[in-house]
Amino acid sequence: MKITLSNELPHYPEFKEGIRRAPDRGFRLTPVQTEIALKNALRYIPCELHKTLAPEFLEELETRGRIYGYRYRPDGDLKAKPIDEYKGKCVEGKAFQVMIDNNLCFDIALYPYELVTYGETGQVCQNWMQYRLIKMYLEELTQDQTLVVESGHPLGLFKSKPDAPRVIITNSMMIGQFDNLPDWEIAAQMGVANYGQMTAGGWMYIGPQGIVHGTFNTLLNAGRKKLGVPQDGDLRGHLFVSSGLGGMSGAQPKAADIAGAASIIAEVDYSRIETRYSQGWVHKITGDKQQAFAWAHEAMTRKEPLSIAYHGNIVDLLEFAEAENIHIELLSDQTSCHEPYTGGYCPAGISFEERTRLLKEDRTKFHELVNESLERHFRVIKKLTARGTYFFDYGNSFMKAVYDAGVKEISKNGVDDKDGFIFPSYVEDIMGPELFDYGYGPFRWVCLSGKHEDLVKTDKAAMDCIDPTRRGQDMDNWIWIRDAGKNKLVVGTQARILYQDALGRMNIALKFNEMVRNGEVGPIMLGRDHHDVSGTDSPFRETANIKDGSNVMADMAVQCFAGNAARGMSLVALHNGGGVGIGKAINGGFGMVCDGSERVDEILRSAMLWDVMGGVARRSWARNANAISTVREFNRSYAEGYHITEPYLVDEEIIKTLKIL
Repeated sequence: MKITLSNELPHYPEFKEGIRRAPDRGFRLTPVQTEIALKNALRYIPCELHKTLAPEFLEELETRGRIYGYRYRPDGDLKAKPIDEYKGKCVEGKAFQVMIDNNLCFDIALYPYELVTYGETGQVCQNWMQYRLIKMYLEELTQDQTLVVESGHPLGLFKSKPDAPRVIITNSMMIGQFDNLPDWEIAAQMGVANYGQMTAGGWMYIGPQGIVHGTFNTLLNAGRKKLGVPQDGDLRGHLFVSSGLGGMSGAQPKAADIAGAASIIAEVDYSRIETRYSQGWVHKITGDKQQAFAWAHEAMTRKEPLSIAYHGNIVDLLEFAEAENIHIELLSDQTSCHEPYTGGYCPAGISFEERTRLLKEDRTKFHELVNESLERHFRVIKKLTARGTYFFDYGNSFMKAVYDAGVKEISKNGVDDKDGFIFPSYVEDIMGPELFDYGYGPFRWVCLSGKHEDLVKTDKAAMDCIDPTRRGQDMDNWIWIRDAGKNKLVVGTQARILYQDALGRMNIALKFNEMVRNGEVGPIMLGRDHHDVSGTDSPFRETANIKDGSNVMADMAVQCFAGNAARGMSLVALHNGGGVGIGKAINGGFGMVCDGSERVDEILRSAMLWDVMGGVARRSWARNANAISTVREFNRSYAEGYHITEPYLVDEEIIKTLKIL
């Protein structure tokens, strides 16, 4: 068996008009590095084609900033097909092809021609040669093999066994000395680093639905904690303002609608507004600041949800609100601030088109404008919060970006960023204590058959597994799944997300596998994202409420990855960067194919509990009250075969009596 690309030159694909393209972020390699980059790309291709492709790849590198190998992209829209239409020697090999194509279809991918799924730079792999090889390997993969992928590069098939992972992925795992954005950019241009985020490079993205539920939970609980909304109430009559309508941030207006709020979301790229409007995820569009707030006020008076896209810069919108004394109750930001200097944040005062030009022609000037805009953004938020606005960082690394821009007063301790910032992360105030510390996080599944009726059946089965009277969180999630079909959340293939704790995830997973075994539904892919309890170490996001000093450590994410591999999850992935940027997070994820077998049942019973409780254990050890109570209950319920270390809590008065220098 030899797996290699053909020695026949593929025809150059046509680029469909109207499909977004990644910006050219500039070319900064030395002549020696450029030679290496070309050799790196050409090593995928038979030698007889090198003379033809070398100048083509050099042009891509110089004009696009990367070698994407466009010639090797298949024609048209890579829309996911039903699993039975893919070639493969095992169900997992076919399942992962469904997931990859779903990540790259026109409906979902941010920049489909550049293999970017979301988050400005989150890629499935680096180039189309890798894509083709990965697909070829997945077609040959058997249950006695494992495909290893390193930063998009398919290292090859290795003999293993049926209860081992079928795919192991790592992305951008850089040596500490070089674990920074400038060095990463060089590595990416040379073709050796891939920014996988988690669900892009881990092949598990299900469209913005994946973050809609997390945003819904965040907004609803923010209203309860800060606006006096009752436990059984919603956000009707309240206003939420934010920015960003891209792959992840596009979830904001839909989530606000489901929560009942009036929302205004600023976006500088009109094509992204058009995408959300055509989906029905945004109701109204305007470039007039006064009109946007007038519409929102009318909806609040009627106590009806309304989502408004403001075509313009969020800084201008907030400065208008401050000058006009307009009260904003809930405020956040979802620009791609983990990539502020590579296009993720558009500075106030320039157009989106000028942003794109400066990225290519004058990065120094662009860097200066970003810093100035971030400071303006911070200043106006500070004024609004002084008037009663509740602002929270929604995990896009906004506050870290402000700090890195030179605004040191955003630091909580006034010295560095290790203790966080003067505004809370959504994890510190909301998601951490209310959800993560109990183990609630984004359990998700894809009906690999592509049949809508399978999704309807799994929705019903998941709802039947939830006891809505146990906790308020369970009632929220029971209502969420009850109304999921009505809310029309599917973008791409038939998929769903549902926040559940360890026991809930295991029970639902086992139920799904039983349904597959009984022929009620086709195979199902299980997964989650990095916005979760245990998979990600990120001091500015997922672990922002870890206050014992270990927020700078990445042991949990690595152990999550290793533990899921040891227990036999179908796919395991470990990434640097996540949604907050290179060097700022490590996240481990999984994908699990339910094929109806008893083997999968056994994996689910051990792996699903491990995947969640490893994170709850970390949060308990950090002395988080709700996590401590969750661990104690788990230790009682699972005394046979499990025991999580519980912390002893010291009396605060003992510490206070000590003379600490």
